[in-house]
Amino acid sequence: MDISALQQIRYGYTPKLPVSLSRSVDDIAVETGAATEAVADKEKIKGIFKLTYGKPLITFTKGKNEQLHQELKVGVILSGGQAPGGHNVIAGLYDGLKKGNPNSILYGFLDGPIGLVENKTKILSGDIIDAYRNTGGFDIIGSGRTKIEKPQQFAASLETAKQLGLNAIVVIGGDDSNTNAALLAEYFLAQGSDIQVIGCPKTIDGDLKNEYIETSFGFDTACKTYSELVGNLMRDANSAKKYWHFIKLMGRSASHIALECALQTQPNICLISEEIETKQHSLDTVVDIICDSILKRAGNNDNFGIVLIPEGLVEFIPEIKNLIQELNNAIADDEQGFAKIDSFDTQLFWLNSRITEDSYKILQSLPADIGRQFLMDRDPHGNVQVSRIETEKLLIGMVEKRLRALKAENAYKGKFNALAHFFGYEGRCAFPSNFDADYCYALGYSAFVLIASGLTGYLSSVRNLTAPANEWIAGGVPLTMMMNIERRHGEEKPVIKKALVALDGAPFKTFKSKRATWAVDTCFRVPGAIQYFGPPEVCDQPTVTLKLEKRNEE
Repeated sequence: MDISALQQIRYGYTPKLPVSLSRSVDDIAVETGAATEAVADKEKIKGIFKLTYGKPLITFTKGKNEQLHQELKVGVILSGGQAPGGHNVIAGLYDGLKKGNPNSILYGFLDGPIGLVENKTKILSGDIIDAYRNTGGFDIIGSGRTKIEKPQQFAASLETAKQLGLNAIVVIGGDDSNTNAALLAEYFLAQGSDIQVIGCPKTIDGDLKNEYIETSFGFDTACKTYSELVGNLMRDANSAKKYWHFIKLMGRSASHIALECALQTQPNICLISEEIETKQHSLDTVVDIICDSILKRAGNNDNFGIVLIPEGLVEFIPEIKNLIQELNNAIADDEQGFAKIDSFDTQLFWLNSRITEDSYKILQSLPADIGRQFLMDRDPHGNVQVSRIETEKLLIGMVEKRLRALKAENAYKGKFNALAHFFGYEGRCAFPSNFDADYCYALGYSAFVLIASGLTGYLSSVRNLTAPANEWIAGGVPLTMMMNIERRHGEEKPVIKKALVALDGAPFKTFKSKRATWAVDTCFRVPGAIQYFGPPEVCDQPTVTLKLEKRNEE
């Protein structure tokens, strides 16, 4: 593979570690904190995780820990969608294992959790690790979205681990993947096995976080990548002065990416799904919000602007949410029958008696190409694939229709030309920022210390992230601490609770205090490309979201 100059230089970057991990392995001890409880549904979670519930918080400190020198065999899994920095988690884990004992072995499970179930592995040597340090992507071993949930899958996973002689498995993933990690840890103990399971918090969506997991890895890089692209469009819009750019950004269940990009770039409109749901805004109200800015800016002869849209917006608009739920249920009742229908008109006819009249009218009112997207192949859980719904184009069409009506009433005299964009995959495998390169390496190294110390059912934790890296605090958080019960496929399931945008939090409050000005004025901010070389105040800064959250705590 041809290697760019930047890639070659990044191989040589040495990630910064917190002081507790940068010591010799002879001087890293484990400090045990208070016992923990689940974030909600405590008794139910305790009943499911009888052997791993209530574990204490873990912090690494200076001291002796002879266990760190033991020879270990560890398997690592990349699970779910890609996020910048995943390779550095593996590098940090590998380096920790080798510093502890040069004879330790790291196996990579290929193509995600299925590699564990089917025993598909490769040994990760130093040469392999060195070829992926500080680079984006998950291509070192591949990823996948297989869920380990059936009894035979759990049994096969344990058998694989036994055959390889593993001491531990590290799951690098988001909330669902780490829920899987917690269930594996519990299952292994219930089967009398001492094979450990440790998780690492990954997701660019930023919805895996709490007091001890201040951010998930990849969020920083993805937001900086998207903000660069948004800033480029802002510069173009302010130059050409003739386009409204409607930009959909990744983030199905939470609007953290959209909010962070808004804080970095100052767009005219940024829709926050959680606010829209809380205020029960209809689709028409959302269109009104956008049109209000367009009208005011047109009054200043500014017939251009920027609208940021979270990927999962449609699921937070009440009438669309109801439509999606009804469609999911109707199609699930007769998947085979629906699959045989190939025309949109026939699909509408089939649905007429299977969903409510209100939902049917909404589906009929959508542009045909958008309506079809609601009826495409379902995801593995039987749900609408929201990322394939072109919300940005839907809103453009509705705004155009509204403006035509206003123009006919002589209430709008501006010009409206819109362009649609979706920034998603562009950010998932970017070169990790210095922050993510350092953070991920520390997460991997922390996973090694947790494993060598004999712990299981933990999520690797590195916090105090707005301070310089040497002041970060490393340790582990019990996975059960972040659990609640949710209803999935008609059954109650333990899952790690998603962290949505807090409307009473400092990041949203800051955005809210400024958006009225941004809606009318051209306050665009162009952050530019991620910087890897230069002063720390340019190259090593965390997200605006994290800074505001930590400042609010102080």
